[in-house]
Amino acid sequence: MADFEFLDVTCREEVATVLMRRPPVNAVNGEMYREIKEVFSRIEEYAPEARVVILTGEGRHFCGGNDLEEFRTMTPQNSRPRMQTVREAFWAIYDSTLPVIAAVQGVAVGTGVALAASADLVVAAQGAKFSLPEIQVGAMGGAKHLSRLVPQGVVRRMHFTADMVPAEELVQYGGIVSVVPADRLQEEAFDLAQRIARHSPVAIRAAKRSLNQIEYMDLKSGYQFEQGLTGELAGTHDAKEAVAAFFERREPRYIGG
Repeated sequence: MADFEFLDVTCREEVATVLMRRPPVNAVNGEMYREIKEVFSRIEEYAPEARVVILTGEGRHFCGGNDLEEFRTMTPQNSRPRMQTVREAFWAIYDSTLPVIAAVQGVAVGTGVALAASADLVVAAQGAKFSLPEIQVGAMGGAKHLSRLVPQGVVRRMHFTADMVPAEELVQYGGIVSVVPADRLQEEAFDLAQRIARHSPVAIRAAKRSLNQIEYMDLKSGYQFEQGLTGELAGTHDAKEAVAAFFERREPRYIGG
């Protein structure tokens, strides 16, 4: 595994875990954004046997937001490259070739919301809180990411008020898969990851590609894209093996990595 300053990357039973570790609340600075981009854009190099990735934070909190020290020196002139660094980290999670599960404990504030919402699935610990405090510090951002987890009315309330909202309230909207006791959070995320990882690695990557592509497409175009991927998969060993295993009533034996 590579040696990063603010991230740990480990892998167990085809599930990679990316652990953010920047005490006390895993607030993200420029270098940590660059590390996130590096890991998720090249996850197959850092965890070659992985089929799913869990993103989580060390300690009591998932992510307390952006490191505000860097805002002290931000100007209209130097903001553009900084903002590019930030969004490239989020895009790397979203565009990862593998499904990503965010396991959120404590707080997910600002950048923490964007990191979690860039993942494919979110599980949260009881008592976890989500917030978009940008309006308090003269910044914008995070609302579009939050809209992947909750309806527009909730997005606007959270963006305008900057209130901390408990995961127990947000789970009803479906963007958070489940809320579990804090001592079961990692187990819950790992169990969910394993239910994905049991499938063909070729099909998992195709599904991730498909879901990202069709997310904002219209019905007809999106379904046509999915059908095209079915045609591609038809030529793979894993697809043939899955069908054979179904008819033979046995577990499939995949060779894809």
